[in-house]
Amino acid sequence: MENQFAVRLNDFIKETGLSKRKFAEKAGISAMSVSDWTTGKILPNAESIFLICKAFNVSADYLLGLID
Repeated sequence: MENQFAVRLNDFIKETGLSKRKFAEKAGISAMSVSDWTTGKILPNAESIFLICKAFNVSADYLLGLID
C-alpha cells in the first residue's frame, strides 16, 4: 500500500512553492522530520499534523488521503 500521507505532503509542499526547509520552518517542525515524512520513512504524530494544518490552512483529512 502506498503511503498516501507522503504523496499528499510532497504534492502540497510543491503547491506552496516553498522548499522543504522553509515549509518546516513555517510549520514549526524540523526539516529532518519533513524529509522523513515525504520519503515515507516514518509517519508524523498528531501534533505535527496539527501544526502543518494550522500553519497552511490545509485539512488533515486531505493530507491523510481521506478526502480529495
